[in-house]
Amino acid sequence: MDITIQPGKLHGPVEVIPSKSQAHRLLICAAFADRPTTICCRATNRDIEATADCLRALGAMIDREPFGYCVEPIGEVPRTAQLPCCESGSTLRFLLPVVGALGVDATFLMEGRLPQRPLSPLWEELERMGCTLSRPSSNTVRCTGKLRPGAYSIPGNVSSQHISGLLFAHMLMEDCTLAITGPIESVPYIDMTRQAIAKFPLKGSPVITVEGDWSNGAFWLAAKELGSELSIYDLRPDSPQGDRACADLIPALRERQTINAADIPDLVPILSVVAAANQGAVFTNIRRLRLKESDRVASVIAMLTALGGRAEATEDTLTVFGTGLTGGTVDAVNDHRIAMSAAIAATVCAEPVTVLGAECVEKSYPRFWEEYTRLGGNYEFNLR
Repeated sequence: MDITIQPGKLHGPVEVIPSKSQAHRLLICAAFADRPTTICCRATNRDIEATADCLRALGAMIDREPFGYCVEPIGEVPRTAQLPCCESGSTLRFLLPVVGALGVDATFLMEGRLPQRPLSPLWEELERMGCTLSRPSSNTVRCTGKLRPGAYSIPGNVSSQHISGLLFAHMLMEDCTLAITGPIESVPYIDMTRQAIAKFPLKGSPVITVEGDWSNGAFWLAAKELGSELSIYDLRPDSPQGDRACADLIPALRERQTINAADIPDLVPILSVVAAANQGAVFTNIRRLRLKESDRVASVIAMLTALGGRAEATEDTLTVFGTGLTGGTVDAVNDHRIAMSAAIAATVCAEPVTVLGAECVEKSYPRFWEEYTRLGGNYEFNLR
């Protein structure tokens, strides 16, 4: 599905969708809780549903209701299971250590670019501690065996999701320690995992509400900064989400900035749009951007270039020039954040913006285009 967006500002109130990062974590914890849990999560997406489906495959009963999820914890753990991860890196990396802790013979099914995203050094650590991992086909990972107690160790500069996965596994085991070596990136997301685990067993009402998502809220905050008249709700200023940094970074881009992207790789596409519309920016520590749903260094440069801007990269630096944006055709390369960033760019372009593969927003924000229309965005579908 391709769409062509006419230039124009947005207007109206926006209630930010629930945090995908927190929803993953709460669903996993609830699946292993001591009693049923209600998770209030008024909107879902393909990634959250992938985690729910994988937990169902492991024996949890999870019902989707209009208000969220009703989770009946896992009773009897199956001996074998097939876990459909779709394109969700969080689902795969969180649950791979979990099935190891349970001793399930599990096969993870992957789609899109997920088979190319790194599992090392998590892979090697799981094998060192008792599991056997293999790639039966290009889009599957199989884990057999059972993790043993003991001292685990993993570098902190590859993926915080590896660390979170081990923390979830240790939640199910006894006598385990985890040493994180070297510099640690995306610390706030490790803290989110620890906070989710600490909520269980629940004290009091078995109802938990997923907070608003700063990662997706950043698109609307950027639109507001670029001149749209939006009132944005349901973003907690005290949130543990690392992408809360956008609240300070977006207005700071009125002037040229140097921004360390190590802890905020998901924000770079939309921050690059704001930078291009202003005085430009230099993003450092960008290597993890190359391992996302697309090579986000290449796809950000391609997006800005297609829209009349200019950007260039070295191995670990992305420079965005403050050229302004005029419009053009952007290939979203199956990356939801590129598609949504291009849509926000249309609010400052003089000419239409066409987004190729616009349906990829379903990964994190299925109703994005509906919301964009409600706020006055004017576009038409170009069905292929």
